[in-house]
Amino acid sequence: MTKNWTVTRILRDRNAGLYFTGLVVSAFGTSALGLAAGVWVKDLSGSNGLAALCMFAVWAPTLCGPALGTIADRVRRKPLLIRTNLALAALLLTLFAVDSRADLWLLFTVLLVYGTIVVVQDPAESALVAAVVDRDLLGDFNGLRMTAVEGMKLVAPLTGAGLYAAFGGPAVASLDAVTFALAAGLWLFVRAHEERPRLPKGDWRAQTAEGVRELWARPGLRRLVVAGGTMMFLASLSSSTNYAIVEALGHAPAYTGVLYVAQGVGSVAVGLVSGPALRRLGERRFGAAGIAVAAVGVAARAVPSDPVVLAGGAAVGLGLPCVLIAAFTAVQREVAGPLLGRATATANTLLFTPNVLGLAAGAALVELADFRVVLSLVGLALISTGAWLGLVGTGTLRALSGRRRPGSDQSPASAERTSARSPSDANPA
Repeated sequence: MTKNWTVTRILRDRNAGLYFTGLVVSAFGTSALGLAAGVWVKDLSGSNGLAALCMFAVWAPTLCGPALGTIADRVRRKPLLIRTNLALAALLLTLFAVDSRADLWLLFTVLLVYGTIVVVQDPAESALVAAVVDRDLLGDFNGLRMTAVEGMKLVAPLTGAGLYAAFGGPAVASLDAVTFALAAGLWLFVRAHEERPRLPKGDWRAQTAEGVRELWARPGLRRLVVAGGTMMFLASLSSSTNYAIVEALGHAPAYTGVLYVAQGVGSVAVGLVSGPALRRLGERRFGAAGIAVAAVGVAARAVPSDPVVLAGGAAVGLGLPCVLIAAFTAVQREVAGPLLGRATATANTLLFTPNVLGLAAGAALVELADFRVVLSLVGLALISTGAWLGLVGTGTLRALSGRRRPGSDQSPASAERTSARSPSDANPA
């Protein structure tokens, strides 16, 4: 079977198929809640800034990513994922108590804990996928995963908005809780024969530092995550203008769901072609091209026209995932199993901490500056970032796929298989 059929090969594999199905189910609820939380806060408070802070609360725990990532290298990954999914399901049910502006502290607390658990889950997922999926198919699987997560924006936000309009925020929280429980049930049947991991040496600070050094010592990976982190900061400034864009277009806050759908269309498309594109372009050029496309889309969102704004959202959805897929695929291929959880968590932090800072800055900026000026400047900065990744230092980013670790007799793939069965992945919303 040719490489054009890699998606079919992934879906036919029992373990990969079960994992992927659980991911789709969970992503549906998460995407629905992501919109509903902002609309919920907007309705209760009337503040665009507070609504934007919902995403800040979810992403803030990435600041502690390298330390939290040590958990994924200390325990079996499959049981960890099942238990944390069930914990999230129980946590979300507490949102039934949110009924007025005075209760918003509980909503933000739940979102903060939610984000913390996700930070623990991401490196565990990354290590498990790296063990279950063939190394040559990691780019395809990561693209398919992106298609699933972002593709939920085609249906889940509108479903969440409709459910919110009919029954309120707690109904959407219940939907998300059910999807986490279903995902845990599906993952229960994934065959991952994990050996008990050997505890890393030293205290948690030494273990965290080891994961950071493993990633930062590789120039190619370092360049990818720096470009990706810059992109995430700029993209989060853009996303903080969503409610202002909707208001300028003359629509109710729930229309934000339509913007999610437009972005989802682009992300579905790039996820399906990312594997072949990575093989043809390589990680650096694939990521740079994506950032350039996103820059055009961000600038288009400043135009006071529904069709142009929606087309810009589709372009953003097409471009933003590229450098993330490239970076995490490179980490999976380069880093051996015992360190993969911590290295992935470090990559998560380097990529998504700027997102946290951007969401916080954007929540303030959207109250102070015209959103059209913000979008225009962000578009220019993204173009510069894409040019830096694509045109500067081409010699430092060697072909990451297929290379052996310096000083090692094992390929990264074989090291992953002999040390432990582990997972991988990540994404912004």
